[in-house]
Amino acid sequence: MAAQTASAAATVTLKVNSPLVTHDEDGLGFTSTFEYSTVLVSEPDASGVVTAEPKRTTYNFHTSSGVPKLGVMVVGWGGNNGTTVTGGCLANKHNLTWETRTGTMKPNYFGSVTQAATFKLGVDASGKDVHVPVSSMMPMVHPNDIVFGGWDISSMNLGDAMKRAQVFEYDLQRQLYPMLKDMTPYPGVYYPDYIAMNQAERADNVLPGDDKWAHVETLRQNIRDFKAATKVDKVIVMWSANTERFCDVQAGVHDTADNLVAAVKASHKDVSPSTVYGIAAVLEGCSFINGSPQNTCVPGLVDLADKHDVFVGGDDFKSGQTKMKSVLVDFLIGAGIKPIAITSYNHLGNNDGMNLSAPQQFRSKEISKSDVVDDMVASNGILYEQDEHPDHVVVIKYVPAVGDSKRALDEYESSIFMNGRNTISMHNTCEDSLLASPLILDLVILCELMQRVTWKLEGADAFEKFHPVCSILSYMLKAPLVPTGAPVVNALYKQRACIENFMRACIGLPIDSQLGLQYIAQRK
Repeated sequence: MAAQTASAAATVTLKVNSPLVTHDEDGLGFTSTFEYSTVLVSEPDASGVVTAEPKRTTYNFHTSSGVPKLGVMVVGWGGNNGTTVTGGCLANKHNLTWETRTGTMKPNYFGSVTQAATFKLGVDASGKDVHVPVSSMMPMVHPNDIVFGGWDISSMNLGDAMKRAQVFEYDLQRQLYPMLKDMTPYPGVYYPDYIAMNQAERADNVLPGDDKWAHVETLRQNIRDFKAATKVDKVIVMWSANTERFCDVQAGVHDTADNLVAAVKASHKDVSPSTVYGIAAVLEGCSFINGSPQNTCVPGLVDLADKHDVFVGGDDFKSGQTKMKSVLVDFLIGAGIKPIAITSYNHLGNNDGMNLSAPQQFRSKEISKSDVVDDMVASNGILYEQDEHPDHVVVIKYVPAVGDSKRALDEYESSIFMNGRNTISMHNTCEDSLLASPLILDLVILCELMQRVTWKLEGADAFEKFHPVCSILSYMLKAPLVPTGAPVVNALYKQRACIENFMRACIGLPIDSQLGLQYIAQRK
C-alpha cells in the first residue's frame, strides 16, 4: 500500500512491500494479515505459582483508501476552541504569516500527533532508525481540507467570537476576520440546569421550547443542511461546549437505545443537551465525540451508535496538566517509586473557567481529572495494597485576568528508598485553546480513519466494523471511554503505542518491540 502526506512541508510517500498485504482489484483499498500475540495468565495456585501461556490470533484488516471530504460540526463553535481550530486551519490553508513583537510567525499544526509527530518505521541499511510522519502511515484527512460548522448558544459570528476569545495575535486576527465574519452558528440546545447560571447572558441563540425530541429533529436537519451546503462526504459531530453537570444515569432512561429515545420523546429532565446532540448525530449516521468531562455517552447512546454503525468517543480533551500527570505518574510507578499524594491546582480566565466556577460543573471536571492515575496505581501490587490509592486533590479557580492562559501547579509527594520522601513541584502555563485545538483535529482525523477500517478473524467470511466506542482515541482524552468490561488505560505511552501499532498492523508491518536484538546480540 502507499499513503502520502498532504502537507508540502513534509511530503513523504510510504510504500510497503509485504507479503501480508493485498490490494483490492479496483485499487480502492487493501487488506493486511496480522498475528496478534497476547499472554493468558492464570490465577495463583495454592503454591503461589502463576502460569503464563502465549496466545496468537490472526486478524485481517481491510482499509478503504478513499479519503473523503470531511465536515466537522462543533457544538460550542463560537467558543475559544471552536474559533481557534477553525481559524488555525484557515491560517494553515492560506499560509498566512503575521507579525509579533518577536518577529514574523508562520502557521503550523504543532501539538497534533497526526500532523506534527513521527512514528519509527524501521531501520536503514546501516541500522539507524528511520522515522516518518504519522500522516504518511495511512491515507487520512488533512486538516486544511476540513470544513467546519456547528452550533452555539451565542449568536456572535466567528470573527467577533475570535476577537472575544483573545487567543490569536492581533495581526493574525486582522487577517482571519474577513474569512470568519460570515460564519454563524446554528442555534444551540440550552437547558439552563446543566451548565452554570453565569452562562445565561451569552444564551441569545437557543432552540425554542422544551420539547427535546423536537430539538433532536432540528439538529438532524441542521446536519443535513450543512452537508448539502458544503458538499462534504461525511460529518463528525464534536462537543466542545461548556462542561455540564453529571446526569444521574437511570435504568429505564439511559440504559438502552430504545429507553433513551423514549426518554427524549418524553422530554425527560435527566437527558442532557450533550446527549441530545449525540442522539441527533448518531441518527444521521455521524460519529460523535465528547470533548468535555460530563457523562454524555450513556449506555443507551452507545447502544444507539452500535445499531447505526457509527462511533462515539470521549471524554474530555487531555491537553495540559492531565497529560503531564499521565506521563509522570507512569514514570514514577514504573521506576518503583510510590506517589502518595498528588495535589493539582489550576486557575484560568476563559469562559470554560467561568463555567467551572459553579460547583456541579466543577465536580464533572474533578472526576475526569482524578481518575487519570488509577490504571497505573493498579499495575503495581508491590507499591500499593489492594484498594490503596495516593491522596489526589484537584482545585480549579476562575481568575479572569489570565484569560485563555491557564496556569497549572502540581506537587507529587512520593515514598522512596528506606521510606524517604521525594517531592516534585511543577508549574505549567497552558495556552488552553492552542493545546486543545490540535487534539480536536487528531480526534476527528483518527475517528474518520477508523470508519474506513474493518476487521475479521482469518478464515471468517465477512469483515465487521469495530466496537462503537472508539477507544483508540484515548491518547487525546482525560477520561477515556472504553467498551464495557475493557480496561481503562491512561498511561500516555501505552495510548500512543496503541495508535502506532494499530497503523502498523493495518499496513502489514510487525509491532515495533523496541528490543533492538540486532544490536544486543552482536559480538566482536
